Amino acid sequence: MYMKNKRLVIIPSVVMFPLLVPLIAMQFTSEVNWTFFDFIVAAFLLFIAAMAVGLIIRKVKDKTYRIIFSAVVLALFLLIWAEIAVGIFGTPFAGT
Repeated sequence: MYMKNKRLVIIPSVVMFPLLVPLIAMQFTSEVNWTFFDFIVAAFLLFIAAMAVGLIIRKVKDKTYRIIFSAVVLALFLLIWAEIAVGIFGTPFAGT
């Protein structure tokens, strides 16, 4: 029970650290212009990716499959992030 609660504290904490980069950058330059909604979407994507990797680590016993599945989750996360940021595929939810 303690490990489960500990994980629920660690994962959101880890998710918040990458969000500090644009938050701090916004204080020093006008080139980074995130809205509150941008932070919410980024936090959601990071949280889902972190939870998926956590689930993979807990449920998959073979180390090779852990690495492969985690790499797939990371690749999907990066593709979605890039699509939202610059619209590499031209889907309707692209940020351009």
